[in-house]
Amino acid sequence: MNLFADIQALVLDCLQDMVTTGELPAGLALDNVTVAPPRDAAYGDMTTNAAMVLAKPAGMKPRDIAQTLAAHLIKDARITHAAVAGPGFVNLRLAPSVWQGVIAAALSKGIDFGRTTLGQGKRVHVAYVSANATGLLHVGDLRGAVFGCALASLLEFAGHDVTREYFINGSRGQGDTLARSVYLRYLEAQGQEVAFPEGTYSGDYLIAAGEALKEKVGDAYLGKGEQVWLRDVRAFAIDAMRDLIRADLKSLGVEMDVFCSEKSFGGSGQIEAAINDLNDKGLIYDGTLAPPKANEADDGEPRVQRLFRATAHGDDEDRLIKKSDGSWSNFAANIAYHHDKLQRGFDLLIDVMGADHVGHVKRRKAAVSALSEGQVPLDVIPTQLVKLFKDGQEFKMSKRAGTFASPRDVVDQVGRDVTRFVMLTRKHDTTLDFDVDKVMEQSRENPVFYVQYAHARGVSVLRKAGEAGIPVDDETLQSADLSQLDHEAELGLAAKLAEWPRLVETAARRNEPHRVAIYLNELAGTFHALWNKGHDVPSLRFVQDDPKVTTAKIALARATSVVIAAGLGILGVTPAQEMR
Repeated sequence: MNLFADIQALVLDCLQDMVTTGELPAGLALDNVTVAPPRDAAYGDMTTNAAMVLAKPAGMKPRDIAQTLAAHLIKDARITHAAVAGPGFVNLRLAPSVWQGVIAAALSKGIDFGRTTLGQGKRVHVAYVSANATGLLHVGDLRGAVFGCALASLLEFAGHDVTREYFINGSRGQGDTLARSVYLRYLEAQGQEVAFPEGTYSGDYLIAAGEALKEKVGDAYLGKGEQVWLRDVRAFAIDAMRDLIRADLKSLGVEMDVFCSEKSFGGSGQIEAAINDLNDKGLIYDGTLAPPKANEADDGEPRVQRLFRATAHGDDEDRLIKKSDGSWSNFAANIAYHHDKLQRGFDLLIDVMGADHVGHVKRRKAAVSALSEGQVPLDVIPTQLVKLFKDGQEFKMSKRAGTFASPRDVVDQVGRDVTRFVMLTRKHDTTLDFDVDKVMEQSRENPVFYVQYAHARGVSVLRKAGEAGIPVDDETLQSADLSQLDHEAELGLAAKLAEWPRLVETAARRNEPHRVAIYLNELAGTFHALWNKGHDVPSLRFVQDDPKVTTAKIALARATSVVIAAGLGILGVTPAQEMR
């Protein structure tokens, strides 16, 4: 049930009636007609922009259209008031029975209330985290992991068929550094005193890897040069890091359907296949690129290299594919990866990236546009930085990681649910300040606590009513006489519940799961306000002397808990059953 979609359908029907009666000319495009909550609730329950959208193409004054439309709308039993405001908005008031119907729908659907077929089963590939496997995830990766996981869940809730994938970036240079660092921990495990030269990784997280290497090879590498152990230790260390990364993701509740490594494209023929595809489209050529600014003083002649004509698909410049020494560029491997996704038949690709990869957006979009001939969209979503604060001071240090805070450090401090929710309280393209002290406070200023407290309060209503012998099973609540809910505060909460299906569709269309967190905070505020009014207005308390009234009020509390649980489920947060 999407009440806003239902009323929008009513508006469109009325506009068609106006065409039939000659009050509007035929052939008007109605695609941009919307129904939404007004900016100020004092104006009504919903508002439509129909008159202003249609005025110019109809050659009419917007207020004239609005007046006629209002006269048609008021004939519907769901509309109690239709008024023209401003330049031509039509503001609507809905009958109490409409809001009561929302409660019934939420109880009937349970946590599936708000689930939609918007995606029509389209296959969506969401790649997120995608960090290098030569080091621990850092707190910036944490934000991308939580965002990508929540976005995938949101898209599934909105009717898409979603695949979650971790693309493991390759870096031979960093792999060698990791191998040398693990070798030092191996020597340490053998009882030797070691020092970590500048540039190596000194975090405690490699201690276990060094001990595991000792168990595997014994003293075989002691006193031996790199030519003996570097290659094997590099492979061993990267595998060990992948296990640590998987463990960190698991601690966050982040799931992946597929792990794909950049290394798998080298020597497999996939890079060649992707580049040949572009070459067949006339998009690969031999040419020269301007040297990077740092090398402008170089007097050497520009070297001819293999290039992708990315400018033909919206990029600012053409891009290097094969270097003058014959090796493939990193971007070539990335093209092959996206070519592989397209071969797997996805209808939409989404890459969630760190803020340091913003410069890669246009080239990736150009590659996918070229490979799919503009048929498959790619949305590249960079997530901005996270700043950690404790005791009023920003901090980065972690004994485990060595020089930065890792996801496990944050989860150990505040818990998985808090971490995930806070990471989604801001839009992905804004810097997030994560204050460890504040997110643990039990106050209105802490959105995690505020939402969880609302859910726990709803659960407590059912629990206390059940203890008093009042039936609170879903079957009984679904048959409640919801006409008993007629106070503006109760209907206001029902109206907030009605926004949920629309919110899901809006957030899914825009790939913005933070909207779910914001909505849950608003819903919690509306529920807490009703609860607090009960202190001064006894008739608003959830348990009354009249069992019929009590059942209706408990149904409202249950519906609220259902929607909060559904929203938290999308965010990957477990709803609290009680607060301690």
